[in-house]
Amino acid sequence: MKLEGKTALVTGSAQGIGQAIAIRLAQEGADIIVDDRTLGQSAQETADAITALGRRVHMIQGDLANTEDDRRVIAEGVEKMGKIDILVNNAGVEKHADFWDVTEEDFDFVLQINLRGTFFITQDFVNHLRATNRPGRVINISSVHEELPFPHFSTYCAGKGALKMLCRDLAVELGPLGITVNNIAPGAIATPINTSLLNNPQLLALLESKIPLGRLGKPEDVSGIAAFLASDDASYVTGATFVVDGGLLHNYHEQ
Repeated sequence: MKLEGKTALVTGSAQGIGQAIAIRLAQEGADIIVDDRTLGQSAQETADAITALGRRVHMIQGDLANTEDDRRVIAEGVEKMGKIDILVNNAGVEKHADFWDVTEEDFDFVLQINLRGTFFITQDFVNHLRATNRPGRVINISSVHEELPFPHFSTYCAGKGALKMLCRDLAVELGPLGITVNNIAPGAIATPINTSLLNNPQLLALLESKIPLGRLGKPEDVSGIAAFLASDDASYVTGATFVVDGGLLHNYHEQ
């Protein structure tokens, strides 16, 4: 129970990687704030799993693209849970488009959530820590595409590339406050965002042939790294990106 007495906010935790991280942190003893743009059945399933582990949980609806929502999520989380020690910036979106067809609406949709929203909810979290004079953990769910080009997903790559530098910059600036900032960069993970891939056997087999471990990752493959970074075991780790991709990054090649 390495996180007993801690409270973690996990954005986009109704499903996929966020859900797995929220449950894993609860297994390690943390109370959890479940945040998502919509609080439907899957969000309730996350909350129920956390409750079954004997941990406190509070669900908040919040859209990271809205700065007022970012502030409200932090404020409501503190009001309901007393404090927040760990922020996991997991919520993210992507849009497939040829570069010459990307619209301003698509650009804004992706960057407002993946970068702008992450920036400002982290700012609100850091101000909460400063006001209470406490250390904390920021964990960003980035992507191998902070390093690896991803043709036809230029907005996604732009956001994740920026998140890589933001992590490094904040690690230096926030280190004196006892706040660590790290990225986790998943590769191909079997989550709802990859539904079309999972339903296309030919494309799936092609991708798996490029992964040295021969399979897509599972959300649980990512949640273990998050639990480590949230714990005191990682107290001297900051400004780093942890790649969780089965070896894809160093073996990927276009056909």
